Amino acid sequence: MEFTAPELVGKWVRVEPLAEAHREAMRAASDDDRVWQFATVDGRGPLFDAPFDEALAQCAAGKRLPYAVRLLATGELIGGTSYIDPVAQHKRVEIGWTWYRPDHWAGPVNPECKLLLMAHAFDALGYNRVQFVTDLLNTRSQAAIAKLGATREGVLRAHAITRGGRVRDTVVFSVTATDWPKVKADLMARLAALPA
Repeated sequence: MEFTAPELVGKWVRVEPLAEAHREAMRAASDDDRVWQFATVDGRGPLFDAPFDEALAQCAAGKRLPYAVRLLATGELIGGTSYIDPVAQHKRVEIGWTWYRPDHWAGPVNPECKLLLMAHAFDALGYNRVQFVTDLLNTRSQAAIAKLGATREGVLRAHAITRGGRVRDTVVFSVTATDWPKVKADLMARLAALPA
C-alpha cells in the first residue's frame, strides 16, 4: 500500500504537500525561538534552509511526507507538519516535525491538523497506528498530544540530541485503529464547540 500525500482541507486550515514555493513564507512564520526551543536543529532565519531542504530530500526518498499548514481565513502559511517513516507492511506512521507560529498555539489549528492527518491515515489508508513523539521537557507538547486522545506509551531514554547538545529523552504516544472512532468523535466535538 503506497502512502500518498494529498492536500487536506478543514474548516480552519489547509494542509498542503510541501513545495519550494512555501519556503519564504514558512521561514517568516518560523522565525521565533519558541518554535525551535525543543527541536534537534535551529531553523530561525537563514538557518531555515537546512530543515526545509532535509524535508524535501526525505520526501524524495520516501521517508517523510512534509506539509505546509495554511490558515484558510487569511491565506497565511503558519506552520508545518509531516508524516514520518510510513511502514505500509505494518500499517503504521508517525506524525511529527509539527510546528506552528506561536500566535496559533492552543487554538483550532493543531487539533484540526491532527484530525485531518489521522483521518487520512486511518480512514483512507486503513492504517493501524499513528505515533507521536516529543521531548520529555516539552510539557506543552505532551499536553497537546494527550488532549488529542493519544495514549502515552513510555519514554525512550537518551533518544536524541537537541540543537544545544542536550541528550533528550523522548515521550512516545499513539492512537490505534481501535482508539480512532472515539478519538475522531472527540476531536470533531472539540472543534465544533469552537467559534467560527
